[in-house]
Amino acid sequence: MGLAVGYNGTTGSADDGYSSGVQDLNTGHMVFLVISSVLVLLMIPGVGFFYSGLARRKSALQLILLSMISVSVVGFQWFFWGYSLVFSRGTAGKGLIGDLAHFGLMKTLGQPSGSGDAPDILFCLYQGMFAAITPALAIGAVADRGRILPAMVFIFLFATVVYCPIAYWTWNSNGWLNKLGALDFAGGGPVHICSGVASLAYSIMLGKRHGYSTSHGLPYRPHSVTNVILGTVFLWVGWFGFNGGSALAINLRAIMACYVTNLAACCGAITWMVLDFRLERKWSTIGFCSGAVSGLVAITPAAGYVAPWSAVIIGIAGGACCNLATKFKYLIGVDDALDIFAVHGVGGIAGGIMTGVFGSPIITHGPPSYHHTTLLSLES
Repeated sequence: MGLAVGYNGTTGSADDGYSSGVQDLNTGHMVFLVISSVLVLLMIPGVGFFYSGLARRKSALQLILLSMISVSVVGFQWFFWGYSLVFSRGTAGKGLIGDLAHFGLMKTLGQPSGSGDAPDILFCLYQGMFAAITPALAIGAVADRGRILPAMVFIFLFATVVYCPIAYWTWNSNGWLNKLGALDFAGGGPVHICSGVASLAYSIMLGKRHGYSTSHGLPYRPHSVTNVILGTVFLWVGWFGFNGGSALAINLRAIMACYVTNLAACCGAITWMVLDFRLERKWSTIGFCSGAVSGLVAITPAAGYVAPWSAVIIGIAGGACCNLATKFKYLIGVDDALDIFAVHGVGGIAGGIMTGVFGSPIITHGPPSYHHTTLLSLES
């Protein structure tokens, strides 16, 4: 994930992985990508803890369990056909979806993929964590009203029908968005906008919880602020692997991505907390945690493309936009129980737009036209 370029060092069709420059793979880069994969995996229970703390006690355990079920269901889906649908090298899908050349991870082992320094199977592992966390973010919509078996079916179908095509459009060198020059470093579109909109649709389908009011929601106190803080810590730390690892190598771009990720989270946390204080005249722990996540979401598509001063603006704007977006559910009469659309949907949209505004050619290593990127971060 990074610039819209082809697969470095690869041939037109994959072999069994034993003859395509395996000896040239960089051990340091591979270790970095393995660690990044583990960090992204740790984000998934972090999502569960975050959601369980925000929800009522009766839903807490279910939300943690569903986050881990997402790992299991998508882990199989990714092996079965998910990886092939997103990162196959064929053009039969005409820029819309991949083929089944890697069905069951056939011909997926040592050939470089995504980066000349990473073997196919390692790239598959890392990208599989992105695929797993996306439905885990959306599944919070079941709080107080959903059942586990239908949620498992939803996770598999969502990963196949929604996530895989959008990820293909964005990150596969044959995807139509990629060919337009779309800049999405670590998943503002495929992960956050995708999960936020899916959560909104899931909430509409499930209907309102008993006692929900379209003017003030369902008044209750989050059952465990401690769980919210614990989830935020897991997410904040894991995001270094989420954004930094998207450089696919331990280089200056990865380091800059990690730095701006942390900076945007800091600015988002303070912004949301100040906005809550303005209304309620007290400092909110939940507000701090929600703001940090909003800043992290907003910086995700931009992390590999912006300078630190831009990250400050993105973090502040992300925290403010997501805070204000929490009122949107009342306007449309939808019970978005955990404000997933407000944080991930709106945060991803805001981050995508600001990637186009603040993307720096010094960091992207692109031509001067990168200064003039437009809506949805498309190159002019």
